[in-house]
Amino acid sequence: MPAYAPTDVLETHEVTNQPPPFAGQNLYLIDQPLREAVRREAGPWLDERMAALGAVVGSEHVLELGELANRHPPELVAFDRYGRRLDEARFHPAYHELMALAMDHGVHDVAWTVDEPGAHVGHLGLLALFTQAEAGTMCPINMTYAAVPVLAAHRDAAGPWLERLIGGRYDAPLRPITQKRGITLGMAMTEKQGGSDVRANATRAEPLGEGLYRLTGHKWFCSAPMSDGFLTLAQAPGGLSCFLVPRIAEGGERNAIRLMRLKDKLGNRSNASSEIEYHGATARLLGEEGRGVKVIIDMVHHTRLGTMAATLGVMRMALAQAAHHVSGRRAFQKTLIDQPAMRAVIADLALEYEAAVVLATRTARAFGDLDPQGRAFARLAVALGKYWLTKRCPGFVFECMECHGGVGYVEETPMPRLFRESPLNAIWEGSGNVIALDILRTLAREPEALAAWRAEVEAARGVSRTLDAAADQLTSILDRGAVGEGEARWVAERMALVLQGALLVRHAPAAVAEAFVGSRLSEDRSAFYGAFARAPDIAAIVARQLPA
Repeated sequence: MPAYAPTDVLETHEVTNQPPPFAGQNLYLIDQPLREAVRREAGPWLDERMAALGAVVGSEHVLELGELANRHPPELVAFDRYGRRLDEARFHPAYHELMALAMDHGVHDVAWTVDEPGAHVGHLGLLALFTQAEAGTMCPINMTYAAVPVLAAHRDAAGPWLERLIGGRYDAPLRPITQKRGITLGMAMTEKQGGSDVRANATRAEPLGEGLYRLTGHKWFCSAPMSDGFLTLAQAPGGLSCFLVPRIAEGGERNAIRLMRLKDKLGNRSNASSEIEYHGATARLLGEEGRGVKVIIDMVHHTRLGTMAATLGVMRMALAQAAHHVSGRRAFQKTLIDQPAMRAVIADLALEYEAAVVLATRTARAFGDLDPQGRAFARLAVALGKYWLTKRCPGFVFECMECHGGVGYVEETPMPRLFRESPLNAIWEGSGNVIALDILRTLAREPEALAAWRAEVEAARGVSRTLDAAADQLTSILDRGAVGEGEARWVAERMALVLQGALLVRHAPAAVAEAFVGSRLSEDRSAFYGAFARAPDIAAIVARQLPA
């Protein structure tokens, strides 16, 4: 980004009819739907923190850091110059500055340090906001957040890790955690032969005594291999078990974790994802042998909230860029945003984003519930949101890219990076079929989850006939209890849409709620953005996406 205004009067022509630079805005204060949701689901304490972070991540400096961290991805350094093993991922300075900034703002631990309503809304909101500047750093940040419930449940084995995590600050160099100002944690579960079927894991765990084990095997996906430790699964004598594997072993030496290669991914380029092998790595058992999935599932549950947050951030930045571009460019004697066809597209994208915001923030609030029905709702809603929002994201970002015309397809803009990022959260932490089947299992095993979903929907009854009819059709099918695995995706989609509609009816302006329900739950629903069969109040919808 230039430090001073570039020359726009050239030898052959004058550069005109281009939008001004996007940087230099508070990304939170210009996001009316998110700010309303934060105030509703959390309150003033989070509103203030979001405004502070919004100013930082919207600055020219931090947006440029995001570009640099993705233009210069991490590199594998397996050996030092003398042939001794290092097994490290090396990063551009921009990555380290972004990680430090995220931890300084408490994205990793706000949910565990703030004694206020909506503490997990804090994690979701801050992570979504930071994602707008750079998404890759949010993977290790989110896993660090998600590890806390597991560590807290096994303080006898993981107490020192918990103490360094909560309240910790970014401290990149590899050394024992007792010498660090803060730590990050990753996760290594899947293997080549099993993928999502983690019970097929073949990594072996040999007991050494006093809770320590020696691990031998591989992991096909280990995100953030530069973390200070990993939660991992391995086959102990008593069955599949969960272990905490430090990079520096308890004896002070580098643990026998071999970094085989870094994944050459479509997007998320700033973040190191890897394949690793355990060559007799020492690890500490968390929980009981044979209970590994039950132990680590709490971390998986919380990482899924992060996939919703990151999706929200990608969607918001794509929409903000599209609205900014069409507000600053003219065609056919009108500003693009004043062209009826373009205005309809922006309005429809805005509806999608508004619905994503209410679903994500309501789900995050449920993560703090202590009653059984609230906790069951959190388990169901995070799966619904993970399934639906992440699947909608690629098409959403594409439409925002198309709003730019040809320049949106050029790497100097943020749109290609956002587009490459857009499929990621649908694939990680459980792809579509896995999540849809999880939803069916939750409905079958936890009647209180369905009761909680119904309560949210019933609270909106009587406002929209279309919404009521869709809810009645779906509940009659769910009541019969005969939904097979082949219908799992349909059930997930309809439950998410009906819940979004109900939340919008309760919390959003009437123009937004009516347009969403009418365009998503009616019989004349379109497959593409901007194709309204009956035009809604587009002016009211679009106004919420444009800076005052």
